[in-house]
Amino acid sequence: MIALSLAEIAEVVGGQTYDIPDPTVQVTGPVVRDSREAGPGSLFAAFAGERVDGHDFAAAVVGAGAVAVLGTRPVGVPAIVVDDVQAALGALARHVVRRLGATLVALTGSAGKTSTKDLIAQVLQRKAPTVFTPGSLNNEIGLPLTALSATEETRFLVLEMGARGIGHISYLAGLTPPKIGLVLNVGSAHIGEFGGREQIAQAKGELVEALPEDGTAVLNADDPYVRAMASRTKAKVIFFGESDEADVSAENVRLTDTGQPAFRLHTPSGASDVTMRLYGEHHVSNALAAAAVAHELGMSADEIAVALSEAGSLSRWRMEVTERPDGVTVVNDAYNANPESMKAALRALAAIGKGRRTWAVLGKMAELGDEALAEHDAVGRLAVRLNVSKLVAVGGREAAWLQLGAYNEGSWGEESVHVSDAQAAVDLLRSELRPGDVVLVKASRSVGLESVAQALLESGAEGEVSAR
Repeated sequence: MIALSLAEIAEVVGGQTYDIPDPTVQVTGPVVRDSREAGPGSLFAAFAGERVDGHDFAAAVVGAGAVAVLGTRPVGVPAIVVDDVQAALGALARHVVRRLGATLVALTGSAGKTSTKDLIAQVLQRKAPTVFTPGSLNNEIGLPLTALSATEETRFLVLEMGARGIGHISYLAGLTPPKIGLVLNVGSAHIGEFGGREQIAQAKGELVEALPEDGTAVLNADDPYVRAMASRTKAKVIFFGESDEADVSAENVRLTDTGQPAFRLHTPSGASDVTMRLYGEHHVSNALAAAAVAHELGMSADEIAVALSEAGSLSRWRMEVTERPDGVTVVNDAYNANPESMKAALRALAAIGKGRRTWAVLGKMAELGDEALAEHDAVGRLAVRLNVSKLVAVGGREAAWLQLGAYNEGSWGEESVHVSDAQAAVDLLRSELRPGDVVLVKASRSVGLESVAQALLESGAEGEVSAR
């Protein structure tokens, strides 16, 4: 974080100081909420959860070098006491962002946010010091913590914004006002909570409404819900995608023999060839979004193409492709799932496993509401159409719907199986996998199917595996 005194922080957040002998002492390290991350110069934000109360670790974090605790009660060590720690973090983030002078890029969408954010960050890092959201910390706590990790040297701040309801993105954009706002898509993720795509579009579009007149909205020309958001902003609008309206586009899109996308990138400043290290054709749209942002920030087509070609996956359990010593390839995409990302992962599996035996180990897609049956059925059917060799549906009712969709699509249904849990999936794979097979593992985060991928990787060619 930029250096701030405890007195200044207390004023910004409207807090009272306790047990602070010298209020001019500065916080020079990061703001953290995990006591294990506290170190010299840091500020520890103490949250009281259902099972763990951060205030109980106050003495330990100060002993580790933290300057003070930001909490809701005195703790016997230097502390700034507020009524609401989350609100205080937001106020502090707003203050720091105003002081920074960095260009703030915010992005949202139903699918692909984290992968695209990682691409944008890796491209912009070529131009100037960049701070970006780690993983998917895109909510009311994670976003301020990311903003607070910026320093005086930071020139670009790339923030992922998530939403589970109307008003969420508007709130986040108020804490960290963006100069560039990117909307990727409007899909089915969280449709059960929102109530429909129109409501999702309303929520995602709050990002472009928050842009200043001298800002830029970067919109997906291929998504009608996103394209329509152009009317909701006074900022400049640029489009990316395959549509004729797109300012940033791709031609000659293809997949390499290993399932990695290649294409010729077109921007208003020129064209250049890209061959990505990521897997799956869905990353082309993510790359175009990143390219549009980078173009708007002054990078040439050649600079962008080189950066996209060298960019890797920065966040775990997202299309992580690993080959075991025995030749089995494990594709761990188990961090989360929605209908759009599930279908994209299946297409990637088909490309990676061309000419090989392929397995789709799939579980529940959460928060789909009344659409759950139809969406799980559709995924099962797609696995058949893509000629995936075997579907292993893991879990309860939703897994049964996946398996039923595959069965109803045709005789291939005999190659689908429904198992009760992750360990049952591992047991099945242990007995039937052969060298050269490709296994995709994917479900919503709550299912925990990463344990299947981990067990398969730990087993290697040695045989014994277990899901933990």
